[in-house]
Amino acid sequence: MIVASPRRLKGRKAVKFGHILLGCVFLILPFDRFASAQTKPNVLMIIIDDLNDWVDVLDGHPQAETPNMDRLASRGTLFTNAHVVSPVCNPSRISALTGRLPSTTGIYNNSVRWHEALPELVSIPQHFKANGYHVLGGGKVHHHTPGNNRYSDWHEYFDQVFDSHYQTLLARDGKVSNFTWPEGFPLNRIPEVKALSRPPVNPREFDWGAFDKPDEEMGDGQMVEWASGILRNPPGKPFFLAAGIYRPHLPWYAPKEYFDLYPLDSIEPPPVKDDDLEDIPSEGLAMAAVRREDLDLVRREGRYPEILQAYLASIAYADASVGRLLDALDAGPAAANTIVILWSDHGWHLGEKNHLHKFTLWERSTRIPMIISAPGVSSSGTKCGRPASTVDLFPTLIELCRLSPLQGLEGISLVPQLRDPHAPRERPALTTHRFNNHSLRSEHWRYIRYADGGEELYDHRNDPHEWENLASIPHYQTIKEELAAWLPQHNEPDARSKPPKTSIPSIK
Repeated sequence: MIVASPRRLKGRKAVKFGHILLGCVFLILPFDRFASAQTKPNVLMIIIDDLNDWVDVLDGHPQAETPNMDRLASRGTLFTNAHVVSPVCNPSRISALTGRLPSTTGIYNNSVRWHEALPELVSIPQHFKANGYHVLGGGKVHHHTPGNNRYSDWHEYFDQVFDSHYQTLLARDGKVSNFTWPEGFPLNRIPEVKALSRPPVNPREFDWGAFDKPDEEMGDGQMVEWASGILRNPPGKPFFLAAGIYRPHLPWYAPKEYFDLYPLDSIEPPPVKDDDLEDIPSEGLAMAAVRREDLDLVRREGRYPEILQAYLASIAYADASVGRLLDALDAGPAAANTIVILWSDHGWHLGEKNHLHKFTLWERSTRIPMIISAPGVSSSGTKCGRPASTVDLFPTLIELCRLSPLQGLEGISLVPQLRDPHAPRERPALTTHRFNNHSLRSEHWRYIRYADGGEELYDHRNDPHEWENLASIPHYQTIKEELAAWLPQHNEPDARSKPPKTSIPSIK
């Protein structure tokens, strides 16, 4: 099958035609064998870093071209109202991969290594391994990858390669060999970035630009090549393969052809309301102000269109990586018996709420693309508007793959919605940022309550950009109370206060 990449599909009409064609091709595959086969299904989990809803099928940005994510959506169920458990990489990934909420684990930031603070937790890869699966992973799956953690026995948890999102040229085995920064790095060299300690803490990260290199020579490209080899020639027993794509995480580097898709003079900025923050409580204002200097800098330097271009280009590059993975799966023998799950660890602001980065409890930080294609269970090309959360992935996989039960999971299986996208789902999606700051997203409402009691309420039927805070209007008191009933009853103190554990339990 040909990858539906931006190189071949340039217009939205061509993209839509490609969706229909690819969806029809996939419909003729023998999906019925999945339900009747005695062998457990395989799993390909694709995790994309910092991807908000700027995906064609979610209509997050009118210029977004993501034919391969759209292609995957045509095969299964797109959760159009999916949200992360935290708008920060580490707690978000920990929650999704362990099925526990930050309010339960106390992990709210990027500094805590979950296997040190809470070694008793079992992750999705661990549970699959304990249930007889061959488990592999590449790229950014956990926030703290093996090279960052320096664990000699990380293989007990995960056979993972390709550690660093800065890697551009990698050896075939996924290990860095005499790695050096690309010539001319950093690409844009904004003088004020080098002169300040903030923004950003690491000035090498706050950068963007086009590389005159093919996909295969970029870090994500090398990971995809490795993962594709596994998909074309899978192991002899059921496998769980996690492929972590770094783009569109900063620095926004991608091959030049993806930048060329979005000429600077044609970039459409996201909708922004000048007085958007006037009805926001103090804690919300504080979140919006985090790294405000970055946004002020690019505006002052006239570089705002460049970061929009770079983010869109990075999304297009990530989408092409998804296409290569799908092509490899289709070329191998396991396609008809492989569940494919795609999700992002959180969204990203690009000026909305006068904010650049994540770290907020608003739609732009919490809403993500989440697609599940489960042959024999999900129907092709369906959309589910029920609230869904990344914490639901663990129980969903346990049910789909018929794994042994695991106590203590706090998500709810999405299998009923895979079978019927209109199946009821009462619980709203919960997002937590730092201690006791929570957001609840139902089908129509977003309710935010901060630790100091500040509140926000938005009606998404009439206010998709969350511009009018209704929380202070008495008429909406009942709505707030109904949503507040879903707030965590307990909020664990920050896990940084817990003594680190020095050993990692074996699961052999």
